[in-house]
Amino acid sequence: MSQSSRQYELVLLGATGYTGKLTAEHIATYLPTNLNWAIAGRNAKKLQDVVDELTKKTPDRKQPAIEICELEKGVLDVLAKKARLIITTVGPYMLYGEQVLAACAKNGTHYLDCTGETPWYHDMVEKYHETSTKTGAIIIPECGLDSVPADMMTFALTNHIRKTLSTSTSSVVMSMYAFKSGTSGGTSSTALNLFSHYPLSKLSSTMKPYALSPVRPTKPSKPPSANLFYRLLGLRHIPELAGLQTNWPMATVDTAIVHRSWGLFESIAKDSSRPNLSYGPHFRFTEYMRTKNVVAGSLVHLIMVLGGFLLAFPLSRWILTPFIKKFLIPAPGEGPTKEEMKKEFLHYRGMGIADTQKKEKVMGKLEVPYGGYVATAVTLTAAAEVVLRGDLAATEAGKLGGGIVTPAMLGEQYLEKLREIGMNIEVGI
Repeated sequence: MSQSSRQYELVLLGATGYTGKLTAEHIATYLPTNLNWAIAGRNAKKLQDVVDELTKKTPDRKQPAIEICELEKGVLDVLAKKARLIITTVGPYMLYGEQVLAACAKNGTHYLDCTGETPWYHDMVEKYHETSTKTGAIIIPECGLDSVPADMMTFALTNHIRKTLSTSTSSVVMSMYAFKSGTSGGTSSTALNLFSHYPLSKLSSTMKPYALSPVRPTKPSKPPSANLFYRLLGLRHIPELAGLQTNWPMATVDTAIVHRSWGLFESIAKDSSRPNLSYGPHFRFTEYMRTKNVVAGSLVHLIMVLGGFLLAFPLSRWILTPFIKKFLIPAPGEGPTKEEMKKEFLHYRGMGIADTQKKEKVMGKLEVPYGGYVATAVTLTAAAEVVLRGDLAATEAGKLGGGIVTPAMLGEQYLEKLREIGMNIEVGI
């Protein structure tokens, strides 16, 4: 079935969950009022409640239809054939994501999600990238807070260096400069479940910097250096990014996605007449979090290292998990309240370094006037508009004709949509 003849432009799967509801609100608020769309899930009453709430907030638009859908292969195949694009916010994706992605890949249906589960992403590339290239399905996992800010900041910086300095980029360093953002029970539980779902060998191999890239660099640039004292404490001092930096919990996930973008653009540049798409043969991405002082930064590093170590082993994980779930993280389905979200924000800083003898530096910033979950709703909504109503054929994702790609493959159009919905993205500052 051709995409033009499908019943819906968009189906949002998981609209009754915490992130799903926010995404439904943003679709209703920012996408064209004549969008032909549906929300899908297992519980008809909860879905109707979502529609009723959307009707109150956006009475001037066409409201979504309701599709009752179990996460089963045959049912999902039917749903995929009805839609041009499916957005799924149903996680953990390692438990509930593969059947949805597989149905989209098989039936030529575009796909977006907001996972941060890198081992799962790795498996999906191995299983379904080739299928989706044949059917024309553009599949973009990690199109939420994981890992749109990092991926699009890198795209913007490398693009600026290429256009203004006529050279490639040696590296991009990004910093979580300042933030206030809560967490949901679903996100927290997913992070815990990764350790029990995958063996350590799998986690280690799939979360290496270039694990998701289709190619490997021969001589990647070196990451920012640090003296022995700072290295022992997990710190870096980068004056251009406001000084002292420590571990950022999302860095490993973001790094894998940015390097997949690098690898995809590198492959296109080598196999086509468009060498200007390459970030650069020596490109490396690194990400940190700004910290106020040595003590605070060292404490973050210690917590992350010790926490990861204890969760890696079954016995200590068995002892810790009940305590973490009871006292440290929200229950599934819970997250920041509407009032709390009004005070949230995310501010990033980035630095691109040209691959020249002078090592010219280009600075950038990405500022989000809301927290992580609203940011995810925004990034999914903006990507959906590019795919459905933008000039998709002009994007690198569209030119590839299908496959498991990254947010950066939606290019300049995606940057502009993110800006339109409220993100401040500047480079060359």
